[in-house]
Amino acid sequence: MFTPAERERLRSELIELARADHRISGGAITGSATIGHEDRWSDIDLAFGVREASEIAGTLTDFSERMYRDHHALHHLDVAREAWIYRVFLLPSTLQVDLAFAPEAEFGARAPTFRLIFGTATEKPPASPSPAEPLIGWAWLYALHARSSIARGKPWQAEYMISGMRDQVLALACRRHDLPSREGRGIDCLPREVQVPLESALVRSLDSGELGRAFSAATAALISEVRFADQALAGRLEPTLRDLVGTRWSEPG
Repeated sequence: MFTPAERERLRSELIELARADHRISGGAITGSATIGHEDRWSDIDLAFGVREASEIAGTLTDFSERMYRDHHALHHLDVAREAWIYRVFLLPSTLQVDLAFAPEAEFGARAPTFRLIFGTATEKPPASPSPAEPLIGWAWLYALHARSSIARGKPWQAEYMISGMRDQVLALACRRHDLPSREGRGIDCLPREVQVPLESALVRSLDSGELGRAFSAATAALISEVRFADQALAGRLEPTLRDLVGTRWSEPG
């Protein structure tokens, strides 16, 4: 397990490496370290602007070689968001290192957790909250497949669909309470009156009766959140959603 001191040494080393790289126009610390929430388990989050978009691939390759050669990275995962590329490394110490690269013109705060430490960054408008409608759409789609999975005697698939449905409901609740919804970051900050009903949507076994119970709880929570987001849409969806949980699971198909 890494120590906070080891984490800080590596973060400082990467920042100095970036400062000395003529291709990099600016660097920032992102994540929990910028808002005083860094703890024993926090990872390293750094973002860099690259002067020429054509140089991003080479810059990423050079930093990656350093991570593997000097810090013995075990593996990495790439996540692309618009013009940004995030490369996430796993070190033997279990430390996660996230290095983000963006063209100079796109390099700027994407969230309140962006703190410029050298160079320049562009002023970007505040990110808009995720719209509710796609979350609602994914939730009813998961609900349809939860119903059919239970009825077909596919308990693992049913658990997957119920959990996916519940995650969309939680994202809707986070949106309503102005909390981050991506990767469940705001869920633990939701009011207890929101969390408690959704505890009933946790699947506790693969028995068909238990799956049906959790599905019913997830559906009730979904209807409640849709009412907050869009009363008219809730009125259209509610009868059909209630029909889903009224299915007799012994029926074929």
